[in-house]
Amino acid sequence: MGEHKGLRVIPGRRERRPEPLWREALGEHLRTLRQQQRSTLVDTAGRAGISPQYLSEVERGRKEPSSEMIAALAGALGTSVGELVGRVAETMRRRAAVPAAVVVGGDRAIAAPMPMAPPRAVAPNAVLLAA
Repeated sequence: MGEHKGLRVIPGRRERRPEPLWREALGEHLRTLRQQQRSTLVDTAGRAGISPQYLSEVERGRKEPSSEMIAALAGALGTSVGELVGRVAETMRRRAAVPAAVVVGGDRAIAAPMPMAPPRAVAPNAVLLAA
C-alpha cells in the first residue's frame, strides 16, 4: 500500500472506524448549508436568534444544540428539521459503512478511512444485486 510521513498501511488488516459524534456531523452539515448560501456566521446566527460565537461552536461540533435550537438553525438556513436530520443520519450511515485500514507509525496503530471507489454508471433500468 505504501508509506506516508513515517506511516505505513498494513494491507488486509482492517478495523471498524469509530462513528462520528452526532454533534460533529450536524455541525458539518450546518456549515455546509450556510456556506452554500454564502451566508456569514453573523447573518445566520441573527436569523436563528443566537450569537455568532455559539453558531461557530455548533458548526465545529463543540456544542450540542437543543432540539429548539436545531429547529431555529434549520429555519434560518431555509430547510426543515426533518431534512437536516435525514442528511446528518445518511452521512453517519455512510461513514460507519466505510472500512478502515490500520495505519502503523512508530509505536502505535491508528484506524484511517480506506479510499472509496468512485460510483459506477448504471443503466437506468438495471437491477443491482448485492454480492
